[in-house]
Amino acid sequence: MISRSAIEEAHARIAPYIRRTPVMDSNGDFCDHDTPVSLKLELFQHTGSFKPRGAFNNLLTRAVPKAGIAAASGGNHGAAVAYAAARLGHKAKIFVPEISSLAKQAKIREAGADLVVEGAHYADALALCNAYQQQTGAMTIHAYDAEETIAGQGTVALEWLQQSGPLDTLLVAAGGGGLIAGILSACQDVCRVISVEPDGACCLAQALQAGRPFNVEISSIAADSLGAQSLGKLSFEICQKHLHRAITVPDSAILKTQKAIWQKLQIITEPGGATALSALVHGAYRPEPGERIGVLLCGANAESGVF
Repeated sequence: MISRSAIEEAHARIAPYIRRTPVMDSNGDFCDHDTPVSLKLELFQHTGSFKPRGAFNNLLTRAVPKAGIAAASGGNHGAAVAYAAARLGHKAKIFVPEISSLAKQAKIREAGADLVVEGAHYADALALCNAYQQQTGAMTIHAYDAEETIAGQGTVALEWLQQSGPLDTLLVAAGGGGLIAGILSACQDVCRVISVEPDGACCLAQALQAGRPFNVEISSIAADSLGAQSLGKLSFEICQKHLHRAITVPDSAILKTQKAIWQKLQIITEPGGATALSALVHGAYRPEPGERIGVLLCGANAESGVF
């Protein structure tokens, strides 16, 4: 477990560089009961996802070599690293797979990073990134399996609970596990945390069932943000001990939830950003009477004209 104090220190460190994203209360908009739901709108963070938190925490705690920074990503982490590098005056090279959305690729280029689009999945981009690091000595920032990344992502939970007051249960989308491991570390015994993954990209749920991380098959509309083939080792250790429950949902529920968020809130989310809320919309998670629910909307980088 990464200590809560480490996450508090990370929050103080990155606060000048990130947005304190808003919280919205929603009662009955997304499920067939009047359970109060606190929506943390982290999709309004710089670059359209929670990822700058971990990127800035890495860059503000580690020495950056002359060779600069390298990162592998499905898209959102790459955009965040490119943005943070530009803010802090470092050069960056970002590797993404061919499934990465054009919207995310555009954000990486706009931030001034050198972008390499190659390989079918995130694991392919990671292999290319690792080879580049070995050749050049660049500093790599892992998307999820690093203490600095996890601590940075956990800062979203500190803000959330300050803004919303006590919550019983948090629903959080999971990919490689950095975000949910950070939230678990920040919340500890304060509230229950439940992971939500697509049926076709659920390395966390499968790792917990098997008792270890392993490579899984990936096939989901949310693969460019939640498509890690294997859960991170650090994240697995934290989730195995402290995660309350792992839920998976079909792509059809994610698409339905994307549309519902737009229709009811006029907010565009990418599939990964709508995944946590889809557990309520689809009925995969049914709150108890009086249960106070928090749902993280974590990503906004959908293709234009999605609706």
